[in-house]
Amino acid sequence: MTQFGFQLYSLHAVDDPLPAVVERVGETPFDGVEFAGLDDATTDELNAALDSAGIDAAGAHVGLGDLETDPEGVAQTYRDLGCEAVAVSWLDPEHFASDDAATVASERLAAAADDLAEHGLDLHYHNHDQEFTDLDGAPAIDALLDAADGVGYQIDLGWVGAAGYEPLDVFETYADRIDLVHLKDYDAAAGKTVKVGEGDLDIAATVDAVRDADVDWLVYEAEEHPDSYATLDYAADVVDTYW
Repeated sequence: MTQFGFQLYSLHAVDDPLPAVVERVGETPFDGVEFAGLDDATTDELNAALDSAGIDAAGAHVGLGDLETDPEGVAQTYRDLGCEAVAVSWLDPEHFASDDAATVASERLAAAADDLAEHGLDLHYHNHDQEFTDLDGAPAIDALLDAADGVGYQIDLGWVGAAGYEPLDVFETYADRIDLVHLKDYDAAAGKTVKVGEGDLDIAATVDAVRDADVDWLVYEAEEHPDSYATLDYAADVVDTYW
């Protein structure tokens, strides 16, 4: 059954310590949180916050360099928080400038996935718009995923739309690789992401699609106003309206 999560990067500029932010998410209809770093909090403190809030860890965003340097440590940290998967959150545009560059990136991701699998954790890759640059008539994400054996795809719907593609078409293409979906909206004409509900994304159809595909987590992410809990309250209204 699909659950609805909240990406904590959406509140990364809030002054409260991370455990307090987690507990604040517990006051909303969200089922869990996706981490984007742990700040200075310990896993014990965060587990206590998750328990108090009555929510789960949906996963975490991590850097590929961290995975390559200390896969065992990364896996231990997020397994301790109850995560079953983490996602590489970003690769620079240079990694998608050519087929060769995308292949190298794929090989690094696949190697990191193998290392994490030895420690009981799955690896996914989260897109922005640079992964949709044209390589020989196809988006670079195709080349990346084709060669990244063992790596799941955390599709960010807003960035797919901002890149000029229909998000639900891309979702359908890679549905067998997708367990984690980022709910984000986009303005196709402007080529940018926008607040959920203010753009071109068909939210109701998106909810139907992820439920039909039985993905593990649909995760709300906001890039605007990360210093205010109003961002969380707005996101909670989206859950109440569409979930």
